[in-house]
Amino acid sequence: MAIQPGTASTLVGSAERAYQHTKQAIIHGDLAPGAMISEGQIAEELGISRTPVHEAFLRLDVEELLTLASRKGAVVRPMAPHEAADVLEMREAIEAAAASRVISAGFATALTPALDALLATQAEAIENADFDAFVEADDAFHTAVVTASRNPIALTFTRQLWDRQQRLRHQLFREAPQDMKTVFEQHGELAQAVKNGGEAHYRRVLAAHVSLHRHQHGVEL
Repeated sequence: MAIQPGTASTLVGSAERAYQHTKQAIIHGDLAPGAMISEGQIAEELGISRTPVHEAFLRLDVEELLTLASRKGAVVRPMAPHEAADVLEMREAIEAAAASRVISAGFATALTPALDALLATQAEAIENADFDAFVEADDAFHTAVVTASRNPIALTFTRQLWDRQQRLRHQLFREAPQDMKTVFEQHGELAQAVKNGGEAHYRRVLAAHVSLHRHQHGVEL
């Protein structure tokens, strides 16, 4: 029996909803590493059938966010220390190179207002203990630096690291919320380095910044 076009469209839309819903729950830490989840659980949360949830689980298995345990269930895959190390190493290298280009090429003038605005957003998030808003501004801050370098290859690599980097950020601030203040202060130093043309200073602060994640995940480089 042929599937009607409207039905097929509904299934695709439901699968995308299930994918985004489950993926965000994993990245935000609402589904903890090692947690067992079922297709029925997600289907009930979203008010959809299990079929699109199964498709979503297959996608998340390919992205190494889930490990399929049976046809109807899966386990949230923890991020191994070596994976965290790889992500952090690449993130630091890309951003350090991007910041150097921003400073040396004279792109800082256009960047600094955005960084100042994001610092204000993070200050407000700390005051309100809003972890999610802080993490989103954290991501926007570092992405703004890479974008300002006008290096499309660097931006492509940054986007490829996004899921894993956001997961690391959420884990850090959920487990050590006191580190938000340290991160905020380091962001202020990074913004100042951009304004003052301090390439070496930016690299030093960025290394300390990334080391917060390394320490939390027991990463040795």
